Amino acid sequence: MPESAQPETPILVSPAAPESPVTFPPAFLWGAATSAYQIEGAVREDGRTPSIWDTFSHTPGKTAGGETGDIAVDHYHRYREDVAMMADLGLTAYRFSVSWSRVQPTGRGPAVQVGLDFYRRLVDELLQHGITPAITLYHWDLPQELEDAGGWPERDTAYRFAEYAQIVGEALGDRVEHWITLNEPWCSAFLGYGSGVHAPGRTDPAASLRAAHHLNLAHGLGTSALRSVMPTRNEVAISLNSSVVRPLSQDPADVAAARKIDDLANGVFHGPILHGAYPKSLFEATRSVTDWSYVQDGDLEVIHQPLNALGLNYYTPTLVSAADPKLGGPRADGHGASEHSPWPASADVAFHQTPGDRTEMGWSVDPSGLHELIMRYTREAPGLPIYITENGAAYDDKPAADGTVHDPERIAYLRGHLAAVRRAITDGADVRGYFLWSLMDNFEWAYGYEKRFGAVYVDYTTLERTPKSSARWYERAARTGVLPEVDAR
Repeated sequence: MPESAQPETPILVSPAAPESPVTFPPAFLWGAATSAYQIEGAVREDGRTPSIWDTFSHTPGKTAGGETGDIAVDHYHRYREDVAMMADLGLTAYRFSVSWSRVQPTGRGPAVQVGLDFYRRLVDELLQHGITPAITLYHWDLPQELEDAGGWPERDTAYRFAEYAQIVGEALGDRVEHWITLNEPWCSAFLGYGSGVHAPGRTDPAASLRAAHHLNLAHGLGTSALRSVMPTRNEVAISLNSSVVRPLSQDPADVAAARKIDDLANGVFHGPILHGAYPKSLFEATRSVTDWSYVQDGDLEVIHQPLNALGLNYYTPTLVSAADPKLGGPRADGHGASEHSPWPASADVAFHQTPGDRTEMGWSVDPSGLHELIMRYTREAPGLPIYITENGAAYDDKPAADGTVHDPERIAYLRGHLAAVRRAITDGADVRGYFLWSLMDNFEWAYGYEKRFGAVYVDYTTLERTPKSSARWYERAARTGVLPEVDAR
């Protein structure tokens, strides 16, 4: 206001009211997640045979530094110590995967009981500590013998998965209520058979689409197999790494590019799983790659099993535009949209770096994308409970001189994304739990041991575990149901 209009006495301004605490429902599950090949090690013990990731990681040039999961973080021998650590961190749930080739070394036939016994002991240990187990049946580690027979592009692999699901369901269904058939089938299909940057390392766009369909079929057959041998109270879900695909602009060409990638990233899985049909636009976009003749009568009914819950994995959004024809369709982030792109028939789409702070993976930090994703699936499948089955970030964590590991960036990441989850609950989403990725540093696939996603630091020489600041921050959230401030340790 003009100086002449100012009051003669100063106005006393009260301090800004503190933000309302971000609180979660009492029954909300506070979990962490891992996968078998990334943490177990013991790859040649008790009858276990190679999976595609054993073969891939031992192939020169496929992983950073030629690193493998042979030892990983030795969870197979240290699971009791690890479960005690989970309890100390206040976790109420733990999501882990079963190694298929530890249970069925050839991917077919009877189970190796000593392999199942490991998971029986792990489940018993979790329950004794009051931690809810959540099993993922498949986290990318197909038995090598099944890949030798054709892998996921072959229909028979889906039937082998159903047999495996029944074996594990019979062994553990009396004590484990939360089941996930597949983790991120998009990665299995398109990174494994399209771009070849994941096991088994094939670069065949048509094979990647066949793999996607047979993974969907495996989910449906596996769901039926689980329900045939487990109590009706048990939940069966699938974990999708559905992309939040945003157009660079509202130009019709950019919007069309986003629609195409949404079909290839999301519709190819949630279409048949949630709605019983593939998007017609997906067929149109991929007609130059495949004729989809492998979709047989009755497949969609098998795939479209009623789910008890949906798992969503989220890390960062995807930003796309129509490609510049002068550049021949290269991706804007430097990864060529060619025969080695994970996106079949997407040479006319350009991918752009999303804005914002970045993690060590180069992924932008954008909690709004998680809220957007949750609300999308709340609309796609009204009434279906949701679990965030993966969310987290890699940072360049290093121990201080006193041995502590402080990771304030990860705390900020977790708080922002958990606040987005709480906002979605307020907006009507039925989100029942959150599993941070990951419990501890581990073998990060083709990145070897370069990228640390863990809330617990692992010294890869001694395998000593040290909870980072973020682990203690998450412990406070889990024990109180309230998000601490970012600077809390």
